[in-house]
Amino acid sequence: MFTGIIECACTIVEAAARNGGRSLEIDLSPLRTAPGGRSAASRSGPDASQDGGPDRPLAAPGDSIAVNGCCLTVTGLTEDRARFDVVPETLACTNLGQLEQGVRVNIERSLRFGEPVDGHLVQGHVERTGAVQAVQDHAGELRMTIACGEDFATRTLSKGSVTVEGVSLTVAELTHDALTVALVPHTLKLTTLGERRPGDLVNLEPDMIGQWVLRAAERPRD
Repeated sequence: MFTGIIECACTIVEAAARNGGRSLEIDLSPLRTAPGGRSAASRSGPDASQDGGPDRPLAAPGDSIAVNGCCLTVTGLTEDRARFDVVPETLACTNLGQLEQGVRVNIERSLRFGEPVDGHLVQGHVERTGAVQAVQDHAGELRMTIACGEDFATRTLSKGSVTVEGVSLTVAELTHDALTVALVPHTLKLTTLGERRPGDLVNLEPDMIGQWVLRAAERPRD
């Protein structure tokens, strides 16, 4: 489980096709100095210091990490470089197949019990990609409009929550097949959303709680 509060953007150091899917290696070292980073103590054993320490691992094999909003499992770790295997189903639903060496991605490690949820509850289960339609400067914010499709839009609320590239955002405007989000300077600084341009594909995940409420409401009653 995640919150959509990105810890930092990290760089892909290797990307290659593998067994019908894709293998990614990401340099997680920016997490050590990230202003939004979480303590690594809980990932380093009971003897870890509160800040994780300079030599403490930032993750461990088997950990879940959201990469551009997609929950991936760490399959290997060499110093601060984590490896991930991306299966064909994930490639079909996300933009991870487009990632190449040198590209930056949004990173969030999994939420631990007792940590604050400053965004909203995010599963890391990307439902689909959406194409950026427009990026416009407004006073104090950047507005991004994304084509999300009619089905996604009907299950989204104006002023509700949505996850874009792993980032928890509020839907500022909603049409029958597109949504607009407002990006404040802090979000632009910590994430890659400021690098997105019209035509780019971004990963989308609807509000999890809203989906369960909708499913329950649509369920036939005896």
